Amino acid sequence: MTALIPHSWLNGLGIPPWVWNPLSISLHAAVESTIVVAVVGISLGYVLARGRFPGRGAIETLFSLPMALPPTVVGYYLLTRLGGPGPIRTLEVHLFGHPLTFTFAGIVVAQIVESFPYCVRFSRSAIADVDPRFEQAARAMGMSRARIALHVTLPLARRGIVAGVALAFGRAMGDFGATMIVSGSVPMATTMPLALYNAVFFGSHEQAMVLALVQVGVALAILLGVSRLGRVRAW
Repeated sequence: MTALIPHSWLNGLGIPPWVWNPLSISLHAAVESTIVVAVVGISLGYVLARGRFPGRGAIETLFSLPMALPPTVVGYYLLTRLGGPGPIRTLEVHLFGHPLTFTFAGIVVAQIVESFPYCVRFSRSAIADVDPRFEQAARAMGMSRARIALHVTLPLARRGIVAGVALAFGRAMGDFGATMIVSGSVPMATTMPLALYNAVFFGSHEQAMVLALVQVGVALAILLGVSRLGRVRAW
């Protein structure tokens, strides 16, 4: 795995390895998962906001389920589906040569599942709030449905969409339960929450305090960025 932040930069800042190792892994995993979540989540949010078809509510409920379930339950199902016998594991072995459990890729999958609902719900709400008269005007000008979505609807809903993507990134960065079960605390897949848990478990209280402060700082930065986007109805 290639670190998202070069170690030489962090060494120059005097950041100890027990901080920058899990921080780099967390950022790398969160960025990869957020890219997937943003592309799929915004697309699904648009379909749920503008589509009219049977089962729309059931689809939204299904994809929102991880928000209501304990992360350990999500992790258990991912562990049994990704690592247990069955067609999903067979496909993983065919594509990657090994199951995704206890790997960095498994962490990315867990973070995608955990953070996906935030992007979908915020995107759906922001797109639904766009005044349809703007879309009607664009349609009257001869614009296609795809061009209206890309050049009218999504730009007008950008504040809510960006807020959803930012919160999804924060959720991915902070995930513990699902990540712990899927990764099994493999050293190359130790994220910041796992590193904090290990520090507390093994009695390294000073390290735990530093790791916690770093995570609080990241969370505050994300929330500050979201708050600057203005209030967006998400429910």
